[in-house]
Amino acid sequence: MPTVVMFHSAYGPRPAVEEAAGRLREAGHEVHTPDLYGGRTAGTVEEGMAIKDEIGRDELLRRAVAATAPLSERGVVYAGFSLGGAIAQNLALADTRARGLLLLHGTSDIPEDAAVDDLPVQLHVADPDPFEPHDWLNAWYLRMRRAGADVEVHRYPGAGHLFTDPGLPDHDGDAAERTWRTALAFLAELEEPADR
Repeated sequence: MPTVVMFHSAYGPRPAVEEAAGRLREAGHEVHTPDLYGGRTAGTVEEGMAIKDEIGRDELLRRAVAATAPLSERGVVYAGFSLGGAIAQNLALADTRARGLLLLHGTSDIPEDAAVDDLPVQLHVADPDPFEPHDWLNAWYLRMRRAGADVEVHRYPGAGHLFTDPGLPDHDGDAAERTWRTALAFLAELEEPADR
């Protein structure tokens, strides 16, 4: 089973991240949950964005790379929630050994020169999502396909943005359960690492 590195959202390392990691561990995966905020968590999205801005995008990426570097040689699946999904995407597109990319509630810009060899990508997103509007997601999908990724998008009508987090108002239990069933099946199908 592939090793998974799962990055938290702008709220920081909330209990929901470890609960999600626990689900994956029960299925046989080794899961790492780097704390990019140095132990800080936020009670609101505004507080979370303030912490993110205080640390800065470059430093968050540096911390993420430092956390994953010892694991990347074995070929990992990058995963993340919202902001963590954006970070995971950046790392996966830059890692030729990446085995997959699991995005929950978030995406990121794609460099024009991005190129991957059939990287499996699965995105789970609310529909509509104020942070991931339809026009953006359509363009994101086309750019990921152009880069060579094998992309699945799963939309959840009526769910809130971070609908997998039971501790937030966005939570949608049915959508979350469907997400985890689909995500676990995705992870189970990933093959042994191939030379890219």
